[in-house]
Amino acid sequence: MQSVLSASSVVLENSTLEPGHVILSDGIISKVSNGLYQGPIQNHQHFDGYTLCPGFIDLHVHGGLNCDFMDGTPEAFHTVCKAHLKHGTTSLLATSTAATMPSILKFLETCRASKKANWTDAAQVLGAHFYGPYFFPEARGCHPSEPIVAPTPEHFNSFLDFADTIITASVAPELPGAEAFVKACLEKNIRCNAGHSHATFSQVETAVHWGVRHVDHLFCAMSDRAKLRLTQTYPMRGGLFEATLFFNELTTEIIADGKHLADDLLRLAFKIKGPDSLALVTDANRALDMPDGPYIFGNKDEGCTILKHDGVGLMPDGKALASSVAGMDHCVRTMHHATNAPLPEIIRMASLTPAKIAGFDKTLGSITPGKIANLLLLDQYLHVSKIFLKGFPVSI
Repeated sequence: MQSVLSASSVVLENSTLEPGHVILSDGIISKVSNGLYQGPIQNHQHFDGYTLCPGFIDLHVHGGLNCDFMDGTPEAFHTVCKAHLKHGTTSLLATSTAATMPSILKFLETCRASKKANWTDAAQVLGAHFYGPYFFPEARGCHPSEPIVAPTPEHFNSFLDFADTIITASVAPELPGAEAFVKACLEKNIRCNAGHSHATFSQVETAVHWGVRHVDHLFCAMSDRAKLRLTQTYPMRGGLFEATLFFNELTTEIIADGKHLADDLLRLAFKIKGPDSLALVTDANRALDMPDGPYIFGNKDEGCTILKHDGVGLMPDGKALASSVAGMDHCVRTMHHATNAPLPEIIRMASLTPAKIAGFDKTLGSITPGKIANLLLLDQYLHVSKIFLKGFPVSI
C-alpha cells in the first residue's frame, strides 16, 4: 500500500526540502521529492507549518514512567519504550546498569525477546547496551558499588552468550582484563565503548588500538587533566575527556537535557566532534514523566536511591547528578538552542549519527529511499506533534 506525507519542511541528512513530500510503500520510504505532491496516490496527507524528520534513536536510556529496563520484565520494557516514543524516540538500545549476574542475565533475556516484539505503540528495541559492571569504582556515578568488578572470562562469557542481543558494551579501559573483554566482544561483533573511567590519555589510546570506538556521555563520569592531577602532580596528563576530543576514531554522546551540561559545554562538544561523531542521548531513568521524588536507579532490589528534582536526577544529598529525566525531544530543543546549528545537523545527532554508531544506518536514521518509515512531525517549537512507525500513525 502506498501513501504520501508532505510537509512545509522535510529534514534530510544534510538539507531540508521546503516544502517536500515522501512516498511510502508498505512501511518503507520509496521516494523523497521537493515540492508538494501532485501524483495519483489518493492516500495523501499534507502538514502545513510542520517539519517532517526521521524518528529519533537513543543509544543510552535506562527507563521511564516508573519502570527501568533492569526490572527485567516484558511489561517494564514495553512501558519504557512507550514512554520514550511519546518523546520522538522510535528506536533505542535498552541500557543495563551495574548489577548482579542474575539480574543482568534476566535483563538480557527480556531484551532478546523484546527485540522480536511487534509493538505498534512503542519504540523498537534494537538490542542491548551492556553497561556495567565493568566500571572504575570511583567513577561509578549512581550505580551501586557492590557489583562493580573488573572483567574476567569467567565473569563475562555468560553475558557474551547474548551476542545476538548486545549491540554495544561499555568498559573502563584501565581495568585489568579490559583488553580481553574488548577483544572477546569484537570477535562476536559487539561494538565497544569506554565509560565510567579514570583512564589516562595513553590508556585510552591503547584501547583505541584494541578497537574501542565510542565513549559514553562526554564530560560525565570520566577522567580529565584535573582529576588525574590528584594522583600525580607532574607532568599533568590528559584523561578520557581529552582523548575523546583528540581521537577521530572515537565517536561520543552528550546528555543535552539542559541540566547535566551548560550551553558552553554543548557548544564545545559540537564544535570539536561535529554532528557526525556526536550523538544525543537521554540517559533517562525511571523518573521520566513522573513527579518529583525518590526513585530507584536500576533494579528495584539492587539499585541505588536517586532523587528527581528540578528536571534532573540527583543523588539523595543533591550534590551529584544521577542520570536524566528528559526525553529526546527535549534534548533536541536544548541542543538547537545552545548551538544555533542548522536543524538538519541537530536532527542528525538524534537519528542518523546514533544509527551509524550502533550499525543500523542501512535501515534507519534518515529520510532516504529504502529505509523504514519511522517519522516524526515537529511543530515550529520542535515539539513532537505526530509519530509514524513503519508509515502508520501512532496516537500519542
